[in-house]
Amino acid sequence: MSNQRQPKPTLTGQRFKTRKRDEKEKFDPSQFQESIVQGLNDSGTDLEAVAKFLDASGAKLDYRRYAETLFDILVAGGMLAPGGTLSDDMTCTEFCLFKAQEDMETMLAYAQVFHKLIRRYKYLEKGFEEEIKKLLLFLKGFTESERNKLAMLTGILLANGSISASILSSLFNENLVKEGVSACFAVKVFKTWLAEKDINSVAGSLRKVGMDNRLMELFPANKRSCEHFSKYFTDAGLKEISDFARNQQSIGARKELQKELQDQMARGDPLKDIITYIREETSKNNISEQTMISLIWSSVMSSVEWNKKEELVTEQAIKLLKQYSPLLKAFTSQGLSELTLLLKIQEYCYDNIHFMKAFQKIVVLLYKADVLSEEAILKWYNDAHLAKGKSVFLEQMKKFVEWLKNAEEEYRYFCKLVSYQDI
Repeated sequence: MSNQRQPKPTLTGQRFKTRKRDEKEKFDPSQFQESIVQGLNDSGTDLEAVAKFLDASGAKLDYRRYAETLFDILVAGGMLAPGGTLSDDMTCTEFCLFKAQEDMETMLAYAQVFHKLIRRYKYLEKGFEEEIKKLLLFLKGFTESERNKLAMLTGILLANGSISASILSSLFNENLVKEGVSACFAVKVFKTWLAEKDINSVAGSLRKVGMDNRLMELFPANKRSCEHFSKYFTDAGLKEISDFARNQQSIGARKELQKELQDQMARGDPLKDIITYIREETSKNNISEQTMISLIWSSVMSSVEWNKKEELVTEQAIKLLKQYSPLLKAFTSQGLSELTLLLKIQEYCYDNIHFMKAFQKIVVLLYKADVLSEEAILKWYNDAHLAKGKSVFLEQMKKFVEWLKNAEEEYRYFCKLVSYQDI
């Protein structure tokens, strides 16, 4: 056996050099900032020239990597340090949003610059929204004039759809709320937004991102009431926002009330306790009787699992409504409430096909239980019914309505007879 050591295997072949474009480039925004600042200085106050410069520079400069730097410069003139102050070690420009004139015309022109830039380079959309969120968190570090310009720009961008209303979540920052900065800024944003769009458009945008129920959070906890919100925004000339927030709070209260009502029914709580609870809540939240009877009807009809057979579902419905007729009666003290209930019954029977033949029996039951009056039924029959299932339901009610009319005539004749005998 040989004592010689075996040579180790070696790798042979060509060694590849890392291509330059694959090497990770060091993050250095200073050169990028100098290029942008130089371009803005050359363009000056001519925002058309600024837009053209930004459009062309996207092909040469790395907007994707330095998006935050780009937006900082366009808004504040240079890179922003935490808190909203300008970085001292960077070249800045006077040609930016914060140094521009504080008027609507100028802000609209700046909004167009941002809109064109984001439309041209779609990948900047997310970065731009993040920038606006960051700027809102820095509000305390800006002057009053800078805040006003940013609020106007934000309102315009919200109106034209360049940014989502979700950016407003930054205004719920505890420190901004505590010092009243959030509410003050929101007033200016909404004024600009409503100058461009109507309240329905604003409300739709807020609902889309779940901001419609959070507006109260613009105020500290000890001032977070519908009354305070309403007064603050009404005094600021924004009654539309005040009314919208009040309506949203009412919707929230109705949802909570309905959930509690369904829980009470499921537990089998006494009807007198349920009626007392509802009356307290309707008074506290200023809920109308018409709204309440709709909630009660929905809650009652969703409290059981319905039989799938048409011939059995009517019997089941009659039994259930007999049980809850005192509850329905307690909240149909007005003619309009009775009519509202009739329309809800019609809608329910139409939408749930197994109930199509049950309509007349339900109405007659509630008439006998003094929930529905003959005046309300006749009004519904003559001209207040819905188009849904109209011919079917009117035909079902025809004989009963004729009976009601005859009964009314007989009653009048009886009253006249009694009066004649008294003479």
